[in-house]
Amino acid sequence: MFETIVALATAPIKSALSIIRLSGDDVFDVVSRCCDKDIKSIKERTIIYTSIIDENKKIDDVVMLLYRAPKSFTGEDSIEIICHGSPLICKQIIETCIKYGARMATNGEFSSRAYMHNKIDLVQAEAINDVINATTKEAKDLSLLSLDGQTSSLLQPIKTKIADILSLIEVNIDYPEYEDIEVANKETIIKVVDELIKEIDVLIDDGKKAKIINEGIKIAIVGKPNVGKSSLLNAFLKEDKAIVTEIAGTTRDVVEGQTSIDGLVLHLFDTAGIHDSTDKIEAIGIEKSKKTIKEADIVLVVLDGSNKLDEEDKEILEYTKEYNPIVVYNKSDLNNKNNGLSISALNGDIEPLISVIKEHVGLDEKAFSKPALNNARQIGLLTKARESLINAKNDASNDLTVDLIATSLYDAYTAILQILGEGNQIDIAKEIFSRFCVGK
Repeated sequence: MFETIVALATAPIKSALSIIRLSGDDVFDVVSRCCDKDIKSIKERTIIYTSIIDENKKIDDVVMLLYRAPKSFTGEDSIEIICHGSPLICKQIIETCIKYGARMATNGEFSSRAYMHNKIDLVQAEAINDVINATTKEAKDLSLLSLDGQTSSLLQPIKTKIADILSLIEVNIDYPEYEDIEVANKETIIKVVDELIKEIDVLIDDGKKAKIINEGIKIAIVGKPNVGKSSLLNAFLKEDKAIVTEIAGTTRDVVEGQTSIDGLVLHLFDTAGIHDSTDKIEAIGIEKSKKTIKEADIVLVVLDGSNKLDEEDKEILEYTKEYNPIVVYNKSDLNNKNNGLSISALNGDIEPLISVIKEHVGLDEKAFSKPALNNARQIGLLTKARESLINAKNDASNDLTVDLIATSLYDAYTAILQILGEGNQIDIAKEIFSRFCVGK
């Protein structure tokens, strides 16, 4: 028995129209008690015009979209009430629905019910949230591919191959006396596992690119004081976000900004100049800078191209070398005394740097239109499946018995099921849906 839930499905602001969504086994009974038409007898999906009434007092004239299970988003009987977009009216309608038997929905509960009724899998459910939170057209388009089920379909051949080899092993163990059954020998297992690992490697590589498109990349702008880090941030953002002066050490804290370049979101962090300082506040800013560097996807070391490198520059290059930094020489408008990637942040001449960042990320045109697993949970489980397959191959190479090899294959199969949310995944699903907004 799924109790009836209700929530506002549009933004809680004054607008022309708002939508209130209800779903549950007795939703038609609940809504019948607060409208002026008998909708309980309606058995097909339809649209009606009616009034919401509470104790003979009209709240609003509305349009209702009636859905009968299983032909609804949740797979349950569902109703969407389109009312005038007054927050007061919405509040009254929701309160009336609750009065007559509904309860307020929790975050993501509508999508959760769609998942529980097998209307969507967990990859599609996550895609709903990704579509809502997308900040670029490219990220939105990629999420729509997952929502359509194209990303989930990528896992089906892998899931089927693992299931086939597990079934073959099981038959060989249970019925060794039958000579006409294909033998699950170690050579066969290794061949299948090698094929699976190649397929998974492609999915992981595509997934990492899709994750970047979805979430963007964190770029830490690093360098000693007064090399033009703040000017570079402003040039990226095309606005005066950071204070720029000729006084060294103006930036004492990490200044953040965000921009989008050709569908790629850049999360920029202008850090305090890294150097030895006796100023307590400045020292705190420098420690924050070091933390930002560790968490960044790309470290961008800015050097003063109008001067030769000094010991401070060399120390920063030494400190950041483990992060594979992009090194850029600023102030190319002045007398450039260094060879390398040169820009003029003050004049907004940063196109050469943008090209290098794109190359560093490794995105091509296909990455923006190709369905792919695109978050840490999905890629992490895919990586786990790969590790289990490698273990199975090693077990086979070391001449272990097929029943022991099957243990690692089963772990790989379970990881694939977890990506889709199949099997015993209620706790994971709850965690995912809790991040949704109410009414979704």
